[in-house]
Amino acid sequence: MQIHSLSATNRLHMRRPNRSRIGSSKRGPAAGRRGVAAVEFAVCLPVLVLLVFGAIEASSFIFLKQSLNVAAYESIRESIRVGNDNASGVSRGTNILTSRSVNDFAISFPNGEAGDASRGDEIVVEVSAPTLTNSPLAGQFIPNRILTARVVMVKE
Repeated sequence: MQIHSLSATNRLHMRRPNRSRIGSSKRGPAAGRRGVAAVEFAVCLPVLVLLVFGAIEASSFIFLKQSLNVAAYESIRESIRVGNDNASGVSRGTNILTSRSVNDFAISFPNGEAGDASRGDEIVVEVSAPTLTNSPLAGQFIPNRILTARVVMVKE
């Protein structure tokens, strides 16, 4: 058996293992950055979803409140005209709310019949609707509330 000794030049040509990569996969440092991005996404996703659904709920409530205001204003304008009564105002408000797909609304005249009022008397109309049946998310985040619009005008 012959023992060969390696010369210094032969030792330099031998490949040494890279100690920093021993036991690690060959994916490189980019894989670690992708992992960090995935964790950040997982942390931020619930916040983003909550913001989106909250914006949808808020815009739905704003639309409902605006629809109630328009219906109340148009109902009372119809009711205070000479020769008209509460039924004509309710009909006008119902048409507006139906065209805007508002559900379970109620139109009332707390002061009584507008046709019986004298010229110069105040006529009041209240239009209300629940948020639960008018929400696209069916009130998953916000409990049911009754939104009401109230308009007062003087009889012509």
